[in-house]
Amino acid sequence: KFGYKQSAINSIKKWFEEVGSEIGWKPDKVRLITGSIGANESTIESEIKIKELKDLDEAWSKLGKLKSHKKWGREFEKYIVSGTARWQIFRIVSD
Repeated sequence: KFGYKQSAINSIKKWFEEVGSEIGWKPDKVRLITGSIGANESTIESEIKIKELKDLDEAWSKLGKLKSHKKWGREFEKYIVSGTARWQIFRIVSD
């Protein structure tokens, strides 16, 4: 939604500190990026570095049980357009 980008970024950062850390997504494994030049300015992406897909599956399993995640999701909804969230999984071939 227009005018909420910084609020959304702040909320995502808070989520990683309070919720993401509970499922193993520590600051050294996470990067937030946003559209700047040649990309949608409203785009905010979080990149999470994991070793194997089973690690992602385990994190998601834990996430679904956390009340703090559900609460955050309800609060975060005011900053986004429902239905626009999208997951993409990439493989690192060179670091």
